[in-house]
Amino acid sequence: MSAAGTARETPAEVVARLRAAFRTGRTRDLSWRTDQLTRLRALLTERGDALAEALHADLGKSRKEAYRTEIDFTVREIDHTLERLAGWLEPEPAPVPAVLAGATAHTVQDPLGVVLVIAPWNYPVQLLLAPVAGALAAGNTVVAKPSELAPATSAALARLLPEYLDGDTLTVVEGGVPETTALLAERFDHIFYTGNGTVGRIVMAAAAKHLTPVTLELGGKSPAFVDRDTDLKTVAARLVSGKFLNTGQTCVAPDYVLTDPETAPALTDALAAAVEEQFGTDASQSPEYGRIVNERHFDRLVSLLDSGRTVTGGAHDRDTKYIAPTVLADVAPDSPVMQEEIFGPVLPVLTVDGLDEAIGFINDRDKPLALYAFTESPGVRERLLAETSSGGVGMGLPLAHLTVSDLPFGGVGESGMGNYHGRYSLETFSHRKAVLDTPLG
Repeated sequence: MSAAGTARETPAEVVARLRAAFRTGRTRDLSWRTDQLTRLRALLTERGDALAEALHADLGKSRKEAYRTEIDFTVREIDHTLERLAGWLEPEPAPVPAVLAGATAHTVQDPLGVVLVIAPWNYPVQLLLAPVAGALAAGNTVVAKPSELAPATSAALARLLPEYLDGDTLTVVEGGVPETTALLAERFDHIFYTGNGTVGRIVMAAAAKHLTPVTLELGGKSPAFVDRDTDLKTVAARLVSGKFLNTGQTCVAPDYVLTDPETAPALTDALAAAVEEQFGTDASQSPEYGRIVNERHFDRLVSLLDSGRTVTGGAHDRDTKYIAPTVLADVAPDSPVMQEEIFGPVLPVLTVDGLDEAIGFINDRDKPLALYAFTESPGVRERLLAETSSGGVGMGLPLAHLTVSDLPFGGVGESGMGNYHGRYSLETFSHRKAVLDTPLG
C-alpha cells in the first residue's frame, strides 16, 4: 500500500484519514480543486516519459501511442475541465410554483466525500487518472487503485502521484485481489470501477452493503455494421485502426463486423490490405504494434483463432506475447470467438442478409458499450439509432466518440452503468442538492 507521508496503513485507516481531510472542508474550495487538477496536469506533462516507459514495459505500447491514447488524452480532459469548472459549479436556478411566491430555488453540486477509483490494465494511466480528475474536480478525496496486471505503470503512478498531489486527500493503494477486497469492505461515498462484468458484480455487491453508489465502466461485444455500397478501403482502414489499437485490448474496440454475403469477400480483402498498410508484412516488427498483457490472456486469445477462416494474421509467439492482427471470415454466430468479449487482435466477420437481420443479431445479445456503423444511408443510421441500444454510437469512425469531452462515456445493461468525461464526471462524483429558500417575513 502506498500512501503519501504515511507508514503502511490499513484500508480502514486510509479511508478514515481521507474522510477527516474531507470534513475540514478544504476540498470544496474552487482554488483547491483547480490546484489539484493543475498539479495532476503537471505530473502528466513533466513525467510523461516515465509513464510511457512503464506502458511500454507492461503492454508494449509505443511512446507515440502512450501519449496519444493515455497521457495527452488525460491532459486534454483536465484542460477541458479547468476551463469550465467554475461555470459548472455555479448554482442553477429553478422556477418555483405560484403557491411559493417570494421563495427562490436552485441546485448546487455537492461533493460526495471519499471516492474509490479502481482502474483496469489496458489503459492504466488514462482510466485511472481521468476518473481521478473528475473526482477531484467535484471536491472529493480519493483512493486510487491502479491495476496490478500493469505492474510497471502501477508502480510509477504510486511513486509519482504523492509527489504532485495533496497526500492527505489522495492515496494510492497498490496490490491485487486481497488488497482490492479489503478496500471494498470499507464504506465509500462512491465507487468507480472500470473492468469486466464478473468483477463488476463483485464491486456492486460489496457496495450494496453500504448503499454506496457505483459507476461501472464495463465492456462487451461492440458490433460494427458495414452497409453495402460503402467505400470499403476507407471502412477497412478505420476498422483496422480502431480494432488493433493497443493490440485490440480496448473496451470500445469493434468486436465483430456484420455485413451482407455479397460485401463480405471484398471487405475481408480490404481489411487484410489495411492491416499490411498499417503494420507492414510482419506486425511483430512494427514499432506501433504492442503485445498481449500476460500469458493467461494470450492463451485465451489463441484458443479463439480457429473460430473461422483466417484471412490475415494468425501468427503468435507465447514467449513475446505476440499475436498478429487477425481477421477471420466464415464465422458462425455460435463459434468460440462470439461467446465472449474478444479483447484482443482478432476481428471476426459475420454475414447477415440485411439491416433487419443485423438489428436482430445485435438485439439478441447483451447491450454493447459501443455500436459502429459504416453507411451512406440516413435511413440506416436512423434505424440503428432507434432500434438498438448501446452505450454510445460511432457513425463512420470507431473509438473517436471517447475523445469528445462534451459527450458522456458509459455503458448500458451488461456494458455498465453511469458515465463520465467533462461535465458528466462532475455529475457522477457530485450530488445535485436541491435548495429552496423561503423568506420568513
